[in-house]
Amino acid sequence: MTLTSAIVIGIVMGIVFGFALEKSRVFEPGIIVGQMQMRNFIMLKVFLTAVATGAVVLAVLNGFGYVKLAPKAAMYYADIIGGLILGAGIALAGACPGTTLAQVGAGYRDALFTLVGGLFGAVAYSYAEPTLTKTFLGQSSGKLIFSQLFGIPYWAGALGLAAVLVVVLIALEAWRPWRDDMGNDVDGDLATEQRARPDLHVVPAE
Repeated sequence: MTLTSAIVIGIVMGIVFGFALEKSRVFEPGIIVGQMQMRNFIMLKVFLTAVATGAVVLAVLNGFGYVKLAPKAAMYYADIIGGLILGAGIALAGACPGTTLAQVGAGYRDALFTLVGGLFGAVAYSYAEPTLTKTFLGQSSGKLIFSQLFGIPYWAGALGLAAVLVVVLIALEAWRPWRDDMGNDVDGDLATEQRARPDLHVVPAE
């Protein structure tokens, strides 16, 4: 793959990702915080859909020999602690690394502080990484692929995972339809509050 083709593919994939992000409204702070508070499940549905789609694509590409797997080492302490820190940041900021730029583009002023904080955190980590790798956080358990644990080809494991996720998505949608979740937890939607308080008057932003 040439540099030009890699850039073109990256731009196209970025456009597709941005379009899907905007249409699903997962970039909105209300949706993100609502998911972290277990008040709506739009974000979870979108993420599980992405994982299932990616699993099918990788199964096809790997099964026909177009791509080779490059698994990363399992670092349980770092993954668990880092995941908890990331989750706390998402809940507090109403944003994650993949949605901050979309929020900036949509006009969320708070997202500018999230962006600056993320950049500062990335720089701070780059300086701290050499020290952290010498602690228990740098301990690795080797590379792990679940399909190898079951003694099956990767494509079979990936398709099996996708099938399980589809069943989970169907159950989630039956339990919490996306239209119900989309209306009440999106930023700026005061319909629920207005029904509860008929005297509430909303002044539109200029």
